[in-house]
Amino acid sequence: MSYKDWNSSPIIRVRISESDVHYAGGLVDGAKIMQFFGDVATELLIRSDGDEGLFRAYDLVEFLSPVHAGDYIEVYGKIIEIGRTSRKMFFEAYKVIVPLEEGGISACDVLNKPLLVAKANGTCVVPIDKQRKKGEKS
Repeated sequence: MSYKDWNSSPIIRVRISESDVHYAGGLVDGAKIMQFFGDVATELLIRSDGDEGLFRAYDLVEFLSPVHAGDYIEVYGKIIEIGRTSRKMFFEAYKVIVPLEEGGISACDVLNKPLLVAKANGTCVVPIDKQRKKGEKS
């Protein structure tokens, strides 16, 4: 999917802070991005079923580029298949703003082309008795 294809999808935009750093060099743990995927999944389920549901499994997770403190990340998701209780989803996370090392401690640049940093497929479930809306693709 292309960055431009996400225009009607729920979005989370966040600045990665120093408190998110887990490794040397200001590197952020991939689990942080997966947390954002879970937050987007929750919104998708609320919009489609009126309930937060539960994340069942990830089928695939790919970390494609490092994420560091100071980066701005946008996370998108979409329901791609609806079952009786299951909702298959696809997620992507893009880096859109980066801090500049040579520009001083507050210098940043907006990337001309957002950089795909991670993507995933997963399945969530909403029990029948919790579904308040008919499931619809988002």
